[in-house]
Amino acid sequence: MAQQLQSINLVAPAFKGINTEDSPLAQDPSFADVADNAVIDKRGRIASRKGHLVLTTNKTELGSAKIRAIKEFEDNAGNTKIFSVGNNKILSGTTTLANETPGSYTITQDNWKMVNFNDKIYFFQRSNEPLVYDNAGGAVVKLSTVSGAAGVATTMYGNEVIAAYGRLWTADINNDKSTVYWSDLLIGHDWSGGTSGSIDISKVWPDGYDEIVALAAHNGLLIIFGKHSIVVYQGAEAPATMSLVDTVAGVGCVDRDTVQHTGSDVLFLSHTGLKSFGRTIQEKSMPMTNLSSTISKDIIDLLQNETSFFKTVYSPEEGFYLLTFSAQDTTFCFDVRGTLENGAYRVTRWPGTGFTSYGRKDDGTLLIGTGEGISEYSGYRDNGEPYRFKYYSPGLTFGDPSRLKILKKLRPTIVGANSAIMFLKWAYDFGTFFKTSEFTVGNQVTGYFNESEFNSTAEFTGGDLTSRRGINTTGGGGVITIGLEADIDGSGLSLQEINVLALMGKVL
Repeated sequence: MAQQLQSINLVAPAFKGINTEDSPLAQDPSFADVADNAVIDKRGRIASRKGHLVLTTNKTELGSAKIRAIKEFEDNAGNTKIFSVGNNKILSGTTTLANETPGSYTITQDNWKMVNFNDKIYFFQRSNEPLVYDNAGGAVVKLSTVSGAAGVATTMYGNEVIAAYGRLWTADINNDKSTVYWSDLLIGHDWSGGTSGSIDISKVWPDGYDEIVALAAHNGLLIIFGKHSIVVYQGAEAPATMSLVDTVAGVGCVDRDTVQHTGSDVLFLSHTGLKSFGRTIQEKSMPMTNLSSTISKDIIDLLQNETSFFKTVYSPEEGFYLLTFSAQDTTFCFDVRGTLENGAYRVTRWPGTGFTSYGRKDDGTLLIGTGEGISEYSGYRDNGEPYRFKYYSPGLTFGDPSRLKILKKLRPTIVGANSAIMFLKWAYDFGTFFKTSEFTVGNQVTGYFNESEFNSTAEFTGGDLTSRRGINTTGGGGVITIGLEADIDGSGLSLQEINVLALMGKVL
């Protein structure tokens, strides 16, 4: 007797992001084994990321180097200026990169940290005298040359700097990894007068010895990240009287540039993955959650092999935290709008982008640094070129791994991707050879009421084409893996669902 054809729906595939930790046979089909150049969109679907539009047309000053940091400066009058660093220079502008490095000032590395504070922007890097810029002076200058500067000495040439509680704070100084310095109140160039000061935390490290890597300010607290531990002081609004409130042993921060504020949380990369401080203000405790537990081994492997630098950015507009391992050209995109049942963020991967730095403007625009200069995160091409979107499911058993599944038809429901060529793939029993069927998505021209003519070819729509194509399939096996790939070339793509028609065969 003929077996009845069964319809099995994969609704919102990859809704939970990548999972490379759990056994493939035990995985929820809402996870993905591969989700490249993808994000989780606001409707909970896996979708193509945006591309980067290169703004720079003249990168002579950058040469063959890459942008290592980007920061928007805005003064109280609303004047703005984009600063970046690369090729051992301080640069400004987006279309034409201009050299702002002070005369007779030698720079040998590009690991600058830039912060805005009290109508000025400050530049800090280990073993280099800090620099400062304001619109009144109109030039980047050495901190010691500012009128009224005091205490600007090698003892405060920190690699880390933050602006918090009305002061600048710096640490991670050459030959001094346990002292935090702070400036006078509202005076970023005075480090010896007024209420400026310092604190040596060498005696309070929970494991006896550590080195300061990063600083953060949160909820009235000063958080000091070491390599392997964390020290927290309360009352940082008046640093002369602040007191130790908490220490955390065994968890530290990998790099200063992985620390990002999300408004209600502080995210940072530890040696075991992405962590956060939860806000439990009344109890003054800070429980930490592993936000990358679905890709922990991947993170650890990348950490062990990273030979260059890390870059991160938090974008409330896009709802993600990006973490880039620059030497390996791999970026993880963590969706911060919610967590999974185990407390982890949903995560996708962006390989081979060439992104080397990020900067978020006050209007929400996300700037990206590359070897081409400065780009904007927008559109659906990378510097005019297409990029490949990939989705692969975990091993699918549909609740019964012991029975043979004979695939008959796959019906993906795709939103957008106008005129894109799609590659639908399937394989059996964890094989690496995928059978492929190619098809082209139709095109829908955007038309709007009172803008498009009635005799035009445009439809009165928002331009999001929904297509559902049935693809005949062959073969069978106990475990099925389904994939979808497409070159994103001007139009975004979202994967709504995949309908699987299969015969359930004999017990294997």
